[in-house]
Amino acid sequence: MRLLYSEHEYHRYVVPRVFFSLPFNFTYRRSKMASVFRKLVRRESRNADGSDKNGCKAKGDDHKSERKDGEINSQPQESNETRHLNSYPTKSQGTSNGVKAGDEMSSSHAQRVRAKRLMKEFHDVTMRCDNKLFSAELVEDNLYEWNVKLYKIDTDSLLYRDMVETGTKFILLNITFPDNFPFAPPFMRVSAPRIEGGFVLDGGAICMELLTPKGWSSAYTVEAIVLQFSAAVVKGQGRIDRSTKKAFSKKEAESAYKRLVKTHEKYGWVTPPKSEG
Repeated sequence: MRLLYSEHEYHRYVVPRVFFSLPFNFTYRRSKMASVFRKLVRRESRNADGSDKNGCKAKGDDHKSERKDGEINSQPQESNETRHLNSYPTKSQGTSNGVKAGDEMSSSHAQRVRAKRLMKEFHDVTMRCDNKLFSAELVEDNLYEWNVKLYKIDTDSLLYRDMVETGTKFILLNITFPDNFPFAPPFMRVSAPRIEGGFVLDGGAICMELLTPKGWSSAYTVEAIVLQFSAAVVKGQGRIDRSTKKAFSKKEAESAYKRLVKTHEKYGWVTPPKSEG
């Protein structure tokens, strides 16, 4: 049997063709690319987690990663706790804010109480003016300052005779209501005419116990204090001062009222020494 190829021809022509044939070359290249791809994948994974080519991590990396994870997890907790604590005011801030808020609330409440009480009082006075004992009007539309005209005085009194002789139709009273009314007394003074005696002091201040802090009661009404003055000025034998036309002043009245309160706090409601006024 004759051979197709000699040994020399076989190694020269056949082997190279078989080795470099397309199927073999394609398979070889495919396996080569797969190997390279696997190496790239291992290299990328090693760079990502810090492990070597065998998949082992470097010594101490576990502790570092755990520490980093712990720091990352602990930071939000600390910030949340700090934020939570900071949301509460400090002791001094809480006290000052509480006192300030309490003062504002009590002040606004007192203003509402005063306004409500005075609106009712003014309504009652204007509705009862038919008896012509006295009338009231607001000073420049200010609810907290009234001018009261007292028309009727005991007709048997010397004061009434003076009013008739001088043509005085009424006694003008000025009433100012403080911020804490009705829990504090109003300040009432005589504006005109100028009266001597009758518990009327310098500037037109009025010496009446119920007009002082110790003698005042929140149950007293404007009508009650006006009628009380009407009786006291007659009892004290008040007379119209015809010797001077100088009008009473509010500043003098306030000064006299302060001296009055101070004196009666010291001696009570008895006749003080003459040196004390």
